[in-house]
Amino acid sequence: MTSQPSKKTAEPAVGGHGLQAGLKNRHLSMIAIGGVIGAGLFVGSSSGIATAGPGILLSYALVGTLVVLVMRMLGEMSAANPTSGSFSAHADRALGPWAGFSIGWLYWFFWVVVLAVEATAGAEILEGWIPAVPQWGWALIVMVVLTATNLVSVGSYGEFEFWFAGIKVVAIAAFIVIGGLAVFGLLPGVDSSQAGLSNLTDHGGFLPNGAGAILTGVLLVVFSFMGSEIATLAAGESENPQRAVTKATNSIIWRVAVFYLGSILVVVALLPWDSKSIADDGSYVAALDSLGIPHAGQIMNFIVLTSVLSCLNSGLYTASRMAFSLGQRGDAPKSFARTTGRGVPRTAILVSVVFGFVAVFFNYKFPDSVFLFLVNSSGAVALFVWLVICFSQLRMRKIIQAEAPEKLVVRMWLYPYLTWATAALIVFVLGYMLTDTEHDGRKTVLLSLLVAAAVLIVAFVKEKVGRGRAVADGAAAAVSDAPRDEVKTG
Repeated sequence: MTSQPSKKTAEPAVGGHGLQAGLKNRHLSMIAIGGVIGAGLFVGSSSGIATAGPGILLSYALVGTLVVLVMRMLGEMSAANPTSGSFSAHADRALGPWAGFSIGWLYWFFWVVVLAVEATAGAEILEGWIPAVPQWGWALIVMVVLTATNLVSVGSYGEFEFWFAGIKVVAIAAFIVIGGLAVFGLLPGVDSSQAGLSNLTDHGGFLPNGAGAILTGVLLVVFSFMGSEIATLAAGESENPQRAVTKATNSIIWRVAVFYLGSILVVVALLPWDSKSIADDGSYVAALDSLGIPHAGQIMNFIVLTSVLSCLNSGLYTASRMAFSLGQRGDAPKSFARTTGRGVPRTAILVSVVFGFVAVFFNYKFPDSVFLFLVNSSGAVALFVWLVICFSQLRMRKIIQAEAPEKLVVRMWLYPYLTWATAALIVFVLGYMLTDTEHDGRKTVLLSLLVAAAVLIVAFVKEKVGRGRAVADGAAAAVSDAPRDEVKTG
């Protein structure tokens, strides 16, 4: 047994020792599985069910297909070139520095806002259990503990995420098995007249609110899938990045099918979609209550808390690694790319968590103004990221084929037609969001576009200034290299 692999440098840095290959295969496997299961699945599915009825399954299937296709594209690029910058680094090379800069900072912005959202959600649960500590105190404790975890080493992040994600996976698997037995009348003590596949059609049909509700459902569930790309960022700090990316990419189909479609199918089969308890208690709590499981609410609170902590842990890791990559490419201060002896980008982590704390402050002080703006203005970033991945893959496939075709160990299906179709579907979803005033879809897209435009302007200004400096430096170098008599006569 040797400690040598853990000290291997995964990615060079401006200063320090570079990122370290400290993530084990089991860490990567669980990060890949857990990354696709966000807290939004547990707390946000009830509104989707209320909107589309059992047809919400089609909404999840549509978004799940979109995620599978986008992850296939990202997997193709990341397997050929694993890096902590993932899609931002690929966009930088495929589309230009402006693209890598813009999507990298937008993604970082998204995750520091998520830190505040998840810290507050976790604090609410913990305050309910131990009210002696105020909610802001719990938010502070949670953020400090997970910041310390990330500062120790990438291995400590991986270990925490392994257990957080493991609890989520076991909980959903148990829910699907127990609920499935109840649906088919194989679980004692369950009212068979309430649970059954007939719930999918008996209460106004499979699409009680019409086919249009499927698209509205898409808007409500699309953001709960954000995080599936984390495995490609983390792969850069694993012992075998190419293998890790390939495995995560190939397993995305069953992960989406089992954890999203499987668990939601169980929910709408256990209870009528219009059951008052789904709206009042949340879909998963209501489903557990219908099985007569005691303390269902507290059980689900514990599962949601682990999901929140997992999301916080991964959010801080992801934001810091994106900041690290931006620092490496000169799109952020160079200090962001410096690492400690353990391969931890300390400055990138601390800056990310400081902005997370600021967002938490806004959540408590100005929840309906400043914080609401932050949430809405980062809301469509997931779709922007997926769109950039599509356009990057169209260009990167040609680059990889020309330079190192042997690195194409993962290939996008039906290239380039399916890539274009995926991009068109994402644009359609964004366009449909502009028509949605009931669920703030229009506001989310417009504010997100506003922030994206501001970042793009900064990117183009930075690029123009950089070009100007390069020209000036080139002219100065030419003058200094010219023979002295030539300079004098000139």
